[in-house]
Amino acid sequence: MTSPDTGPTAPLVVAVHGGQMGTQLLDGVRAALPGVTVIEAGTPEATRAEVLATLADDAGGITGALTPGIRWVHVLGAGIDGFPLAVVGDRVLTCSRGAAAPAIAEFVLAAMLAFEKQLPHVWITEPPTRWSIASLGGLEGRTLGIVGLGSIGTEVARRALAFDMHVVAVRRSTRPAPLPGVALTGDLGELLASSDHVVVSAPATDRTEHLIGAAALARMKPGAHLINVARGSLVDQDALVAALDHGRLARATLDVVEPEPLPTGHPLYGHDRVRLSPHVSWSSPRTLRRTMGLFVENVYRYRDGQELLGAVDLKEGY
Repeated sequence: MTSPDTGPTAPLVVAVHGGQMGTQLLDGVRAALPGVTVIEAGTPEATRAEVLATLADDAGGITGALTPGIRWVHVLGAGIDGFPLAVVGDRVLTCSRGAAAPAIAEFVLAAMLAFEKQLPHVWITEPPTRWSIASLGGLEGRTLGIVGLGSIGTEVARRALAFDMHVVAVRRSTRPAPLPGVALTGDLGELLASSDHVVVSAPATDRTEHLIGAAALARMKPGAHLINVARGSLVDQDALVAALDHGRLARATLDVVEPEPLPTGHPLYGHDRVRLSPHVSWSSPRTLRRTMGLFVENVYRYRDGQELLGAVDLKEGY
C-alpha cells in the first residue's frame, strides 16, 4: 500500500471531523469504506490517521483535527470558503467539486422556467376573468449569461442549450469552452448587457467578492433575471436591493446570501421581486451519493499513489 509522498505505509486510517453533522458524517464514511479504518477526529486514536475527511463549516475544529500525521484533507463539499487554508501547509487538499452540479443546474433551469412561465402565479383556484389568454415568456432564443464556467456553470449550460438558449460565459481561465455552442467572452459587462438571465456560479474568493456590485448591476439588461447559486459574497446585496427597487432588474433568484441565514427583517425577505431559498439548490439523493463516491474514489487513488480528483489550488482559494 502506498501514498503519493511516502511510499509503503501501514494500513490506511481515515479520521472524520463531523462538524455540524456530528457522528452522522462519521457513520456515513464508515459505511462507504468498509475495508478502511475510520475513526473520529479529536480522539486519541486519531493520531494514527493520515487522511482527514471534513466539512468546511468549523475552522477551529478542522485546525484541531489536523494532527501531524495528516497528509491529505478532503472537504465533503464543493465550496471551501470558511476552510482555514493557512493551516494546510504541505498537505494535499481536495474537495467534492462537481458532486452537486447536476442538482444545482436543475434548480437554475427551474428558476428560469418559473420566471418565464410566471409560476406559481399562473395557477388558479377560482374562475379567472379571462380563459386561455396569457403573456408568458420562454427560454427558446433567450440569452443566458454564466459567470463562472466550472462544473456548475457547465451543467447549467448543457441544459440551457437543450432549451435552445443562446449561452455566453465568462471565466477566469483561458481554457476553451467545455461544450460546443457556449460562447466565451472576457468582458463581464458585455455579458451582463446582453443576457436575459444571468447565473452566478463562480467560486467565492477575495477576487470575486461583490463581483456583481452596483456598476455591474447597472450594466445588466433592463428586465433581466439574476440567479445566484454560488455564494452570497459574490453579490453586493445592498446594490441588488436598490436595482430591484428601481425596476432595473425584473427578478433575483437567490439560493445563497450573506450572511446565512439572513437576520429577521432583512429587505430580501418578502421582496416582491426576490425568490429566496435557504441554500438548498444542491439537494438531491444523487448529490449525497456523488459526494461520498468522489471521496471513496480518492481514497483508493491515494492508497494506490494516483493523482487525486478535486484538488484545491491553495493560492487561488478554490
